[in-house]
Amino acid sequence: MGLNESPSSERVHIGFFGQRNTGKSSLVNAVTGQDLAIVSEIKGTTTDPVLKAMELLPMGPVVIIDTPGIDDRGILGEKRVQKTYTVLQKTDIAVLVVDGQAGKTPIDESLIDMFKERHINYLVAYNKSDLLDLLESIPPPAPEELYVSAKTGFNINTLKERIAAFQGTEKSERKILSDLIEPGDCVVLVIPIDSAAPKGRLILPQQQAIRDILERGAIACITRETELTDTLNALKKKPALVVTDSQAFAQVQADTAQDIPLTSFSILFARYKGLLNSAVEYAKIIDHLNDGDRVLISEGCTHHRQCDDIGTVKLPKWLHAYTGKNLHYEWTSGGTFPKDLSPYKLVIHCGGCMLPAREMHYRQQVALEQTVPITNYGIIIAYMNGILERALRPLNLTTAETSPEDRS
Repeated sequence: MGLNESPSSERVHIGFFGQRNTGKSSLVNAVTGQDLAIVSEIKGTTTDPVLKAMELLPMGPVVIIDTPGIDDRGILGEKRVQKTYTVLQKTDIAVLVVDGQAGKTPIDESLIDMFKERHINYLVAYNKSDLLDLLESIPPPAPEELYVSAKTGFNINTLKERIAAFQGTEKSERKILSDLIEPGDCVVLVIPIDSAAPKGRLILPQQQAIRDILERGAIACITRETELTDTLNALKKKPALVVTDSQAFAQVQADTAQDIPLTSFSILFARYKGLLNSAVEYAKIIDHLNDGDRVLISEGCTHHRQCDDIGTVKLPKWLHAYTGKNLHYEWTSGGTFPKDLSPYKLVIHCGGCMLPAREMHYRQQVALEQTVPITNYGIIIAYMNGILERALRPLNLTTAETSPEDRS
């Protein structure tokens, strides 16, 4: 990601769906004005979802997703179809591409049902309208439908405008932390620099928090946990908030006076993604774990595992020290998340900074529907350190106010 690019997790995700040979890839290329997708007369040319972060006028920063045909066949075809269904987890706006000559089929209708079930805004684009005789004599399409031609460009601009019209319904007004501070406030961000930290750069939650502070007209003060005491002593007034990386929670809590508000990046992102309340409620499940229970630790990004990686090394070590139980762990990363969570007693998820809010909600919903508790790195670490109440206080929340039914 370039320095001035919007992260993919903050972009509106627009997925193009449909059967093979309806011209999905051609339509994607026409809408984007780029040769984003390979085009061929051979059915099934698109074998994997193709994602492209770009600026789509008049909408702005988006992610365009071209998917394999939903009617693909064979063993490989079934796997491709499953990948297409997975794309629905992150899709904000869906474009169903239908062959204008053939019209909608039961397969198309089943896709529309999926869009509705997932509350995904959608349009139906009848492609290849250039091949239709007397288009004007065809009954007008429904409000969510329109005729287009990727070949001639007919109605492509209209399609883009119709997609952009959904923008207001997809835009979130949630803030990372700027609603918790006032202009002129000082916010101290505690960022450990260890073997797991990316060399030469800050990770996405840290970058986004800094930007949010600056846009509020406040002051961002960045330090390591090893220099936190010196930093706090050097400030002329107490900071309005201290935000720490979760893995340094214990030390930062000890070095930060009780009258200074304290929380973590991970907890802020649980709130930002709309998942905070139930994640807080389920943190206490670790008090009821038994030997042999299976715990899923899930991360939204993929990265090279370090010797002291938080997900694979530190969390299991801390959980064993806290519970005294011999637990069995499994891990997922990136776009992988099991549909069947029944084997697990608990799911612990990262802050989800690399995942769209819709996908984070999907993962939470999968867990809740299967009555499997799901919580968050920062919340579980704060709970184990006995400081969850303190970490929630800056967010005007206490553990007594949360319930698993509250989807935040």
